[in-house]
Amino acid sequence: MGHLNLPASKRNPRQWKLLDLVTATFFGLVFLFFLLVFTPLGDSLAASGRQTLLRSTSDPRQRHRLVALIEAGHNAQPIEACPADEVDHMPCEDPRRNSQLSREMNFYRERHCPPVEDTHLCLIPPPDGYKISVQWPQSLHKIWHANMPHDKIADRKGHQGWMKKEGEHFIFPGGGTMFPEGAVQYIEKLGQYIPIKGGVLRTALDMGCGVASWGGYLLKEGILTLSFAPRDSHKAQIQFALERGVPAFVAMLGTRRLPYPAFSFDLVHCSRCLIPFTAYNASYFIEVNRLLRPGGYLVISGPPVQWAKQDKEWADLQAVARALCYELIAVDGNTVIWKKPAGDLCLSNQNEYGLELCDESDDPSDAWYFKLKKCVSRTSAVKGDCAIGTIPKWPDRLMKAPSRAVHMKNGLDLFDADTRRWVRRVAYYKNSLNVKLGTPAIRNVMDMNAFFGSFAAALMPDPVWVMNVVPARKPSTLGVIYDRGLIGVYHDWCEPFSTYPRSYDLIHVAGIESLLKMPGSSKNRCNLVDLMVEMDRILRPEGTVIIRDSPEVVDKVARVALAVRWLVTIHEKEPESSGREKILVATKSFWKLH
Repeated sequence: MGHLNLPASKRNPRQWKLLDLVTATFFGLVFLFFLLVFTPLGDSLAASGRQTLLRSTSDPRQRHRLVALIEAGHNAQPIEACPADEVDHMPCEDPRRNSQLSREMNFYRERHCPPVEDTHLCLIPPPDGYKISVQWPQSLHKIWHANMPHDKIADRKGHQGWMKKEGEHFIFPGGGTMFPEGAVQYIEKLGQYIPIKGGVLRTALDMGCGVASWGGYLLKEGILTLSFAPRDSHKAQIQFALERGVPAFVAMLGTRRLPYPAFSFDLVHCSRCLIPFTAYNASYFIEVNRLLRPGGYLVISGPPVQWAKQDKEWADLQAVARALCYELIAVDGNTVIWKKPAGDLCLSNQNEYGLELCDESDDPSDAWYFKLKKCVSRTSAVKGDCAIGTIPKWPDRLMKAPSRAVHMKNGLDLFDADTRRWVRRVAYYKNSLNVKLGTPAIRNVMDMNAFFGSFAAALMPDPVWVMNVVPARKPSTLGVIYDRGLIGVYHDWCEPFSTYPRSYDLIHVAGIESLLKMPGSSKNRCNLVDLMVEMDRILRPEGTVIIRDSPEVVDKVARVALAVRWLVTIHEKEPESSGREKILVATKSFWKLH
């Protein structure tokens, strides 16, 4: 059979089909390129890809790329929300992680931060039904139940006057386990033995504070109490304290020194805090002694003080106090009050417990991830006078340069200039930037880079308290802050802070970029995105952020602020200030999970 005479195009149909496919694919890719580059669809898909990165940052390289995108401002959508079960998440006090650690000396209940590459970037949402917090001073007595709907502590402690639920609120009658009739009556009893009034005492530490009613009611006496407790089975002691507008901090007396300088608290208090003061060769009593100012007072209320079946523990506690030459002021029922000697301790002459003084080289103010020492800190290790009776009474001590400042290089000049500078700056914040300082809208304030605490000192007429944070890698000026009658902690801002979400109404930072850098280097140890996500975690909805830095850094902060859903305005510095600075004022938007 012969071949048909067909045209060439009909003799090889397979070849033409393949060519058509290649051509179509080429033009399709060109069309897609123009679609992605020149239409909103491309932005949408890019944003979707970035959100995928947010949800999948187990690969450190992906996380690094995402952070770079946010810092460059190449993100059309904000950082995604964390899951609803993380509304109270504290990265360094996560019981799911810490439960795997050693229980020796409560190590597992201390700070244990995850590596940054093990965390995913997300914004902590408020709980369902969250409302803007009750304002001070009403918040001392009641808060919204929906803001922290943890009924366990009220069920267990309601009969002791801690708190109870009434309608939409938690009510705080002011009681405690050792003072169920109320903190006011208990404070009046203590006032029979120690100078509660008159400005002799200003800074107090309340260990195992419950919901911090003792510290809350001491405020009217001019005594500023920093209360602490760990995250425990009650879930939210410190969270309740902060929601009430009372200074508080999540901490555990375990294997490390507490993050406070030596000889800073005028009064240390334990009301059924259940700290085994004489265990581990009296390590915990020694730590309390490190923190207590010479001439200061130690109050322990509850076991083992004249407690049934704890005769040995009570005898041991008294033996340690005698070894440290503490003066016994009173034993009133289950409450004991001691006074620390004003001068050097007399261990060499009177030592029933085998205690020894620390070496001359020991700096008792080293307290950031610093293991407890089984030796007693020397009073002489701190330059200058820090004893009660030698420092001025409150409020005179606020504006007088403390000895710890004077002994620094050019310390007196630095102190005076810093104090004047922040009086001027705070006035500018209020009068020109319309920051709501001085109004009931702002109660809990944090200064992330406090230096001498002059920002907090300038706010003293306002109804606020300030957590002064001295970065762990910067000069140790926290002792000066306490000598002024203010409070604060050491912290490294490359780690999350030890507090619950939604703790502060206003966060202030001067020189935010300096918190990220290696000392003496231009290289960063951590990144701005993680720091601002952490700031967002601890800031209340509709809270305020004030950041001062160079124009370049402020512009970078403004780009990241879009990703964390802050509303931003940028201002020139006050006319009297020198240097290249701009001021960013941001408001955290009040958003909710869908």
